[in-house]
Amino acid sequence: MLIPLADVPRWYAERKPKDTIAIRHGTEALTWEQLERRANARARAFMAKGVRPGDFVAIGLPNGNAFFETSFAVWKCGATPTSLSWRLPRGEAAAVLEILQPSLVVGGEADWNAPNSLPATFVPEGFSEEQLTAPVARYWKAMTSGGSTGRPKVILDHQPAVTDTAAEPPLGIPKDVSLLNPGPLYHNAPFIVSHYGLFAGGRLTGMVKFDAEESLRLIQAERIQWVNFVPTMMHRIWALPESVRNSYDVSSLKIVFHMAAPMPPWLKEKWIEWVGPEKIYELYGGTERQGRTVISGTEWLKHRGSVGKIDDSCKLRIIGPDGKDVAPGESGEIYFLPDDGPGCTYHYLGAEPKRRPDGWESLGDIGRLDEEGYLYLGDRLADMVLRGGANIYPAEVEAALMAHPDIRSCVVVGLPDPELGQRVHAIVELDERADAQAIVDGMSGFLADRLSRYKHPESYEIVNMMLRDDSGKVRRTLLRDERATWLKEGCDFRIMPARAGAEAG
Repeated sequence: MLIPLADVPRWYAERKPKDTIAIRHGTEALTWEQLERRANARARAFMAKGVRPGDFVAIGLPNGNAFFETSFAVWKCGATPTSLSWRLPRGEAAAVLEILQPSLVVGGEADWNAPNSLPATFVPEGFSEEQLTAPVARYWKAMTSGGSTGRPKVILDHQPAVTDTAAEPPLGIPKDVSLLNPGPLYHNAPFIVSHYGLFAGGRLTGMVKFDAEESLRLIQAERIQWVNFVPTMMHRIWALPESVRNSYDVSSLKIVFHMAAPMPPWLKEKWIEWVGPEKIYELYGGTERQGRTVISGTEWLKHRGSVGKIDDSCKLRIIGPDGKDVAPGESGEIYFLPDDGPGCTYHYLGAEPKRRPDGWESLGDIGRLDEEGYLYLGDRLADMVLRGGANIYPAEVEAALMAHPDIRSCVVVGLPDPELGQRVHAIVELDERADAQAIVDGMSGFLADRLSRYKHPESYEIVNMMLRDDSGKVRRTLLRDERATWLKEGCDFRIMPARAGAEAG
């Protein structure tokens, strides 16, 4: 049966035992009835603040039960939620809010200066908790992303705010699932899978902040069946002492998905050995949903390194520099086309898609297909740094660094990192009179109000050469590859570590 997302809490509250838990974060739990009543009260409070059907509402809340009270309240208003990191510096927040134009911001930092907002500590006192009805939102979510210029964009998902309670949930999520969410809800995948679990009538166990051993404890205690990790999390779990890792019972797991960043083959093999190949799944695709591939651990063992075959809802091509399809085994740019045509799954606010005249779209990745149609990813076309599952655009970091009065020029690249996949490295040309060590030591404070912490460079390299030509161009790939080679060869090229390490995104 097709029902509005706004009605999901009431639907299950009326069909499950009264004390059935819907959501738990730490010691705080919400039953389905509590979720329904609190979301109703919040929705009325939001309406009193001016939220109307068709509006956007920005949610800047940390992981917790209040986040879900808020997301369902937004749908109950007939509006569309946009999830933002509550720690965004005011500059980044202002850029997103300028594009989104939300009617309300819930949470976030006080210095965001949103024209209409409610604090993270807001409790809807004096508002009715009884059922309410509003039109269904045209877009069920609007998530943010960066662009190749470092400017943010908003991705409007064209699925309306409804769910089919009779249909099989996506991604192998079983009905009445016990699902663990270890990731931040301002990222697309954690937002999606957490809500999918609730739409399926499941019990969501959320982590306020990821901790490797705690995730294993929760899997055992809550008999978790389904979880989505990024490879960084899987690396940290595997890095636990074997005696610790094996002291927890993870036999309840049915599916372990990973996505959002490249997975080291050796790490994937270890997880396959640990939990079984039939339980490991990988997804490759974008928030835009133009196309995706999925592969099980069983398939991966036969096609080591692949990210799977194209989903049956879309098509895939590998196109060479000449604009023609390449042969199997040859590399080119990956393009997708949904079966229902270009632009059917999303549209942007603040950007234009990379779309060919024939409608095929690229995420900016390079790959190749084998004879059986399995996709293998290569280097990214874009300059994006993929750090622990988070996308970091060099242009944005460079712009923040260049605001420093002693920095003449800079180039930011991603260097290999065994845990995070890549780390952010800044190659900096300084004023010749500047104290390089003092500047590097002070960069954490200098960038604090300009960039989210996970985007801060983790190492600096001071050079006395011109990094860009007169037209402002830079050979970024050459600079990155040189340094990756030097690292591999153990060469010293004046890396200066940042004193305050960045947090994983």
